[in-house]
Amino acid sequence: MPADKVPAPRVAECPVHLEATVSAVHSLGATQSICIFHLDIIRVHLHPSIGMDGHPNRVDPDKWRPLLMSFQQLYGLGERLEESVLAQIPEHLYAVSKR
Repeated sequence: MPADKVPAPRVAECPVHLEATVSAVHSLGATQSICIFHLDIIRVHLHPSIGMDGHPNRVDPDKWRPLLMSFQQLYGLGERLEESVLAQIPEHLYAVSKR
């Protein structure tokens, strides 16, 4: 399916889409065979089934179970272990100012 802001297409079956532009590329090490890409996220698409009740622009971590790859093996997420102290920080303090 088409993206809104970038030329790359989206995958209809994916519940989360991040549209981004590359704002910088940095070589890591002398060989320049490894690069770090700095992306600016310009549009986020979330399927309604993973949204947090009462907060349509937030993902509910208890509803979304992404597939993760670790050391070439696929894993899902388990149950929450304990409450995060990061969750106690007011969300507005995470806001990043525009450059």
